[in-house]
Amino acid sequence: MAGPSADVATKVSTEAVERFVESYYAALQSSRATLSSFYSPPSAMPDGKPLPAIVFNGNILPDAAAFQVMFEKQMPPAHYEVQSYDCHVLNPNHTAVGFEASSGGSGKNMTILLMVSGYVIFGELREAAMRGFSETIVLVPNLDLTITKGRGRRGKEWLIQSQNFRLVV
Repeated sequence: MAGPSADVATKVSTEAVERFVESYYAALQSSRATLSSFYSPPSAMPDGKPLPAIVFNGNILPDAAAFQVMFEKQMPPAHYEVQSYDCHVLNPNHTAVGFEASSGGSGKNMTILLMVSGYVIFGELREAAMRGFSETIVLVPNLDLTITKGRGRRGKEWLIQSQNFRLVV
């Protein structure tokens, strides 16, 4: 099956990451109770490793709920300032197990690699030091939206399948 044209893939991936970066980093700051909704449902890779794969500053987290609890209960207030981000299409014809492949021309069934860098302040803005961060995320289409297409689609179009956050020295 042919994937989307280069123009369509670029347009879809760029618009997807713009919306994602804007909403995700805002949620990390002020809507922590919604964080687990940014992640794909639990599943496993063929070798049995769990998805979503989440690594926060070298610590492996078992699932999106654990990530959300960590931010709600253990992390001080945070202010993120994204300086730059870039994206690349990893797989133009992503097909999840149990779902039929859709026509590749729309670009809605691809996986996207997102790289983000910027600064974060953990704690009160006036008192805490600004730290650099780098984050690599793999986004996949939200299959729940694919299933309910045409029925008042709500929710996030792209979800985190893999994430690696690292504070920069």
